[in-house]
Amino acid sequence: MDHIAQRVSRINISQSVAIAELARRLKAEGRDIINLSIGEPDFDTPEPARLAAIQAIESGQTRYTNVAGTPALRQAIIERFQKDYGITYRQDEIIACAGGKQAIFNAMFASLDPGDEVIIPTPCWVSYPDIVTLAEGRPVFVPCSPAHDFLLQAEELERSITPATRWLILNNPCNPTGAAYSAQDLKPLCEVLLRHPQVWVLTDDIYDKLVFDGFEFSTIAQVEPCLKERTLTVNGCSKTYAMTGWRLGYAAGPRALIQAMDKLQGQSTSNPSSISQAAAVAALRSDDAALQPLIQTYQHRRDLVIEGLSRIPGISCTAPRGAFYVFPNIRGLLGKSSRGGARLQSDLDFVNALLQEQGVATVHGDAYMCPDHFRISYALDDSSLNKALERIRDFCAGLS
Repeated sequence: MDHIAQRVSRINISQSVAIAELARRLKAEGRDIINLSIGEPDFDTPEPARLAAIQAIESGQTRYTNVAGTPALRQAIIERFQKDYGITYRQDEIIACAGGKQAIFNAMFASLDPGDEVIIPTPCWVSYPDIVTLAEGRPVFVPCSPAHDFLLQAEELERSITPATRWLILNNPCNPTGAAYSAQDLKPLCEVLLRHPQVWVLTDDIYDKLVFDGFEFSTIAQVEPCLKERTLTVNGCSKTYAMTGWRLGYAAGPRALIQAMDKLQGQSTSNPSSISQAAAVAALRSDDAALQPLIQTYQHRRDLVIEGLSRIPGISCTAPRGAFYVFPNIRGLLGKSSRGGARLQSDLDFVNALLQEQGVATVHGDAYMCPDHFRISYALDDSSLNKALERIRDFCAGLS
């Protein structure tokens, strides 16, 4: 077929996925590649979820389910919201999807008309702008300063709202920066949103459990209950429970929006995998105490990477509050040339040369709407991280 729809030409390939796939290809060709580009836990899916999936297979739970998910899964999601944040939902306010990305996709397609504006603080996850664009909305980018720990400020939000604004997308903690909003950080944003009743909030809380140094995570509908009726809270099992391949995300929000998302999903993918849903029930009902060793490991890895990067001239990096990424600034290295002859005019030049010359795969900051940075995922073992840091150090030492 030689004709491709214009809507597809308006969006980009996911840069993080593209780099991860290139890293896999180079590794398959025999190159020694350390892949710091992919946001995927290196832990096994917890045993309760694995056993629940096996039991579901053996008991014949292999049929279609309700489009929005089984009653058992939606009840487990309701219990999780009540337990963690004291927010009460009904089953018709919950939808399960094939990953958190599908929940966001469904929400934008179910609610945006051509020209509707969606405020996206940057740096931002690579898929938000393209999902909005594909749904015929208009992304409105609001840069967030490192001086404010990459957190959206109330005055910046206020300035960005117009009569055409329909959504604010908030990623908490954030991919790629690891920035996380406390209740105190969210309150000024809530005050702005209360003054603009046409603006809804999509809060992507997929990393909510992965926070460090005693940080207390909070979410919009918890901090300001008056916003619950125009807030869609998206979450999933991929990051917290190391279930990326199971493709199980979910969202909670007002009944009318959930119904529209259900209708859309019914004409696209229909229900998520019945086996993944059974596994998710077990994961969501598992004891959070079991997550503490995982969180401590991530915090240790964060500190290891931050300490290693801090010893490299030209790179600056602050310690993020959550997720499993660091987002170093490399402005001091741009304009130089590598040993291999690459001229580093941009962050993309930097990550390409680092991959080709040192075999370390990362993602350039411009993919996240924030040039002069690059993203490292530290969801790897200490040995791999130390080796990657040595290679980054050697690469930077060779710049001239």
